[in-house]
Amino acid sequence: MTFGEKIKSARLALNLSQIELAEKAGITERSIYSYEQTGTFPKSPVLKKLAEALNVTVGYLLDEDETDKHANVDQKLFFNNAKNAFGYKGAKEAREVISRAAALFAGGELDSEAKEVFFQSLMEVYLESKAEAREKYSSRKRVSRIKNS
Repeated sequence: MTFGEKIKSARLALNLSQIELAEKAGITERSIYSYEQTGTFPKSPVLKKLAEALNVTVGYLLDEDETDKHANVDQKLFFNNAKNAFGYKGAKEAREVISRAAALFAGGELDSEAKEVFFQSLMEVYLESKAEAREKYSSRKRVSRIKNS
């Protein structure tokens, strides 16, 4: 998979538009479009911002032979983001959730069908939470709150 395809695939896996990814990474929408369509590579600092915004490692983005988009998810980055967003308690809870989920998947306590149901349920919670956050914190709502203040 090419660099541009990886950017697009990781962006879609997070259910982000090009505009949302650009805002999250602190770069322009035009840059995201260019990376996805032409496969041009950004400079190192921008590449790091993209990787952080997509919750993948820089290595994953640069390695065309890597086909599993989740193979190089940087857990340190995930836990750091959880700590920044929710404090130390949130980071601790995130570690516990990941640890328990890993135990369920690796420990053989669940058959493959149950693992799939668990994973789908986790994805649904994630997507619902993301939609709620988007609705609650969308730029339209922010603008109307500012106007009403």
